[in-house]
Amino acid sequence: MNNKKARVGFICVHNSCRSQIAEALGNHFASDDFEFYSAGTKVKDRINQDAVRLIKMIYNINMEETQYPKLLSEIPHVDIVIKMGCNVECPNFSAEYIEDWGLDDPSGKSDEEFITVINEIEKKIKKLARDYNLGKYLFF
Repeated sequence: MNNKKARVGFICVHNSCRSQIAEALGNHFASDDFEFYSAGTKVKDRINQDAVRLIKMIYNINMEETQYPKLLSEIPHVDIVIKMGCNVECPNFSAEYIEDWGLDDPSGKSDEEFITVINEIEKKIKKLARDYNLGKYLFF
């Protein structure tokens, strides 16, 4: 186990849905090892309300209490960049590790499609934490 928490940035275009879900679930499942941030190259005025509703219903987490859409320039330097799957070119991100999760945007789609994406994000966050604790990320 590492002594220092790694900083993870979830990057998406509008920072309103997938990246916000990832930040919330990261804090819920893996805050012992990581500091989580989400940001976008552009932002919407609020978090996707379907995401807010479903994350509250499934996990009892109110994302609007602690999260809001942010630009890339508003988060600190991160060690790990996770692109959510929106083909974002991250300007000048010098992270030690970059990965693209390639997730479909569920915005405007059914609850079932949202829940599929939410479940995939949960699995990927748990895998990230397992890999980190097994020493996959050796930049500290």
